Amino acid sequence: LIGRLMFELPEEMGLIAIAVRQTQGKGRGGNVWLSPVGCALSTLHITIPLHSNLGQRIPFIQHLVSLAVVESVRSIPGYEDVDLRVKWPNDIYYSDLMKLGGVLVNSTLIETTFHILIGFGFNVNNSNPTICINDLIAKFNKEEGTKLKPLTADCLIARTVTVLERLIDIFQEKGPNGVLPRYYKYWIHTGKQVRLHNEDGPIAWIVGIDDYGFLQVHEEGKGVESVHPDGNSFDMLRNLIVPK
Repeated sequence: LIGRLMFELPEEMGLIAIAVRQTQGKGRGGNVWLSPVGCALSTLHITIPLHSNLGQRIPFIQHLVSLAVVESVRSIPGYEDVDLRVKWPNDIYYSDLMKLGGVLVNSTLIETTFHILIGFGFNVNNSNPTICINDLIAKFNKEEGTKLKPLTADCLIARTVTVLERLIDIFQEKGPNGVLPRYYKYWIHTGKQVRLHNEDGPIAWIVGIDDYGFLQVHEEGKGVESVHPDGNSFDMLRNLIVPK
């Protein structure tokens, strides 16, 4: 539906589709995305000029959306320490332990404008199949003696879109360095080790992401290099390869 409508609307008009439940949810690499009642599920349409900071770095959009989801919760007064985080390139995590959301971005270039469809889903009030944000809030209340209220999917979708709009504006004005400090504040990878090429490959340490959104790793004796996934759909960080 949104794919048919997006070319018919005025450029300045926003467009979002929200589902209470999905029966044919899609994940990365053709994976099925389970979408029971209690998830925040939506597809957002945005346009990005090709000749802009973000237009020249389109892969960054998935990172901005992941950050926006996390900040939709952690920017609420009192909820700053709820342990919601981002995992490169497009996952929302509880600490570094369990996935509770994801982002899928599709882009179409028409003349000098990118039409971007951003699908994002994250568990708000459904404990299965993994864990949800309200579980994390309940856990935080129990541990810290606080009385934070549960959050709703519609509230968090609205907050996510609002935060995303601000992040895009900052990125367009200042480029990657305008948003990366906020991104690193919530990501789970600082100092983590990965293997390059295959499961027995050399060990490298994650140091950050480059100007185009690819992961940067430091292999001893070889300096910092940018890497990307090898196509493995089970774990994006299982094996990483260095482009030739």
